[in-house]
Amino acid sequence: MPRSREGNGVADLLLGRPLTSAQAMQEKTGVLTGVALLGLDALSSAAYGPEAALTVLRPLGAGGLWLLFPITVAIVGLLMVVAGSYAQTIAAYPSGGGAYTVAKQNLGRGAGLLAATALMLDYLLNVAVGLSAGTGALVSALPALRPHTLPITLGLLALLTLVNLRGVSEAGAVFVVPTWFFITSLSVVLAVGLFKLATGDATPVQQPPPLAVPTASLGAWLVIRAFASGCTAMTGVEAISNAVPIFRDPSIRRARVTLGIIVGILVTMLLGIALLCRAYGVGATDPDGANYQTVLSQLIAAVMGRGVFYYVAMAAILCVLALSANTSYAGFPLVCQVLARERYLPPGFAHRGRRLALSRGILTLSGLAALLLIICKGITDRLIPLFAIGALMAFTLSQAGMVVHWSRHREEGWRWRRTLNGAGAVMTALTLVIVGVSKFMHGGWAAFVLVPMGLVVLSRVHAAYTRTRQATELKRPVRLTPPSPRVAVVPVDRWSHASETALRFALELSDDVRAVHICSGDTDEAALDSQWQHFVQGPLLEAGRAPPPLVHVGSPYRALVWPLVDYLDALLAEVPGRTVAIVMPELLERHWYRAMLYGRRSELLRSALLLSGERRLVVVSVPWYLRTEAHPEPHSAWAAPGHPEDG
Repeated sequence: MPRSREGNGVADLLLGRPLTSAQAMQEKTGVLTGVALLGLDALSSAAYGPEAALTVLRPLGAGGLWLLFPITVAIVGLLMVVAGSYAQTIAAYPSGGGAYTVAKQNLGRGAGLLAATALMLDYLLNVAVGLSAGTGALVSALPALRPHTLPITLGLLALLTLVNLRGVSEAGAVFVVPTWFFITSLSVVLAVGLFKLATGDATPVQQPPPLAVPTASLGAWLVIRAFASGCTAMTGVEAISNAVPIFRDPSIRRARVTLGIIVGILVTMLLGIALLCRAYGVGATDPDGANYQTVLSQLIAAVMGRGVFYYVAMAAILCVLALSANTSYAGFPLVCQVLARERYLPPGFAHRGRRLALSRGILTLSGLAALLLIICKGITDRLIPLFAIGALMAFTLSQAGMVVHWSRHREEGWRWRRTLNGAGAVMTALTLVIVGVSKFMHGGWAAFVLVPMGLVVLSRVHAAYTRTRQATELKRPVRLTPPSPRVAVVPVDRWSHASETALRFALELSDDVRAVHICSGDTDEAALDSQWQHFVQGPLLEAGRAPPPLVHVGSPYRALVWPLVDYLDALLAEVPGRTVAIVMPELLERHWYRAMLYGRRSELLRSALLLSGERRLVVVSVPWYLRTEAHPEPHSAWAAPGHPEDG
């Protein structure tokens, strides 16, 4: 009886029991859960966006508080244009990928890679900023925890990683309650604050004196910088367009409704906070000072007092800020999956794990975020200068791509749609310039270094895979050699030089050959069947030789090793007393740094067979070397002399 391979007790306890590929529909989400999964980034920016602007306006003293509202109105206007543009992107490109897909298809490969790199940087910074801001809210309420800021932040990161590895449905269940708890708590604060303001009961808090008396030019520059910092409140609206496939059908309608709810709540919060900050005289404090208090902490205390509700609301803010990073865990792995399918990242990023989550993308995001948090010691203000640059870059490329899209697809209403996208592209491009210039000397320069580095890495990986595919591509029938009496099994992923070399050796080794393909859901079985019929069955039948069968073995849990081991167990029972040789095609690269791009399935299989203790199984590795300048012709270790093209 085949083994279930459902994992062990520890893995089941931490990550949950494995899910089959047939259970994928259960991992789809609806609108309310979608707000929690994909809206936390945008909604939580209401906690640190106004504070980022007020931090820049501190030298203006009370005058800075009066400027916050018009600055917020400008940010909200830009946000509405961007949201309208992404609503169109959702309908036009429902397969996901967001800015990368739009830019690549309409502006070219280079623009697409630039958008993908910018998105990945934005998602990475969202994790770091969200967690550090959440910890900042915690230490504002409990100052005794300040010395432990970094360990607390890293602990929250580990917890968030574990939750996301358990899959979309469980992550959504975890995040729904804190999300709506945060929305309700802040709505109560805004409603009570506006009521007190309307009745003349709003009592301003005492403000620290201005740091300096700015000149007119300095004041204008501070306003521009404050607008640039406040634009961090715009991040997150792009996440919906990247993750349309995770919604249940009708996915487009659900995604657009989710986007509308998120943007509506965010706009209300931003305008309400800006108005109440001015009314209650709430400004930013020194983040490195002993009396540091976040803007929301001061505002809630001013409106509601420091009673039970204050700590309840601060707990809600802490949860949402810490969990806001989950938007990145929904978007970053999906962008990596699209890139991996087009061979800009290793194929492992496209494979789903035991809980149908894109595990490699999740772990990569967590590792990079942990490194960034350690470098910045978990302080939000040290991360803010990098924030929003990637998002604004992606906004600009996505909307510019949509302008080209509507020029090519002149559907009903295409003119006003193109006008909206064009206006949005111009506005976000100007905002990107403002943010880049104003934050460049404060750490923003790092974004303009990281994005080109990402482009270089993606391009090099793609070039390596392109060389490999070209070197291994094969369009010729298999060659015949005299067989030997034994059973040979050849694992086949796709028809290539490597698989042809292994199959030819197997046909020399035995007259009973079985080719086995593991159906993990990531390959095209129909295409492989067609290639097998054309390049193997046809030529062998013409030569009077019975062709080996191509056996498709299902893998509901997307494993590659254990389904093959189960097949071999059944085969050993079918042919008692005979030895079964597993002929493994093995692609070899002479350069170690390129070899890292390819898996080592033969080693994994060999280890599994050794652990099985079955003496009638023999593993034969048939190497095929990639063509290099030093070795212009590929060859295998067993190729017959005089036939270098056989490798």
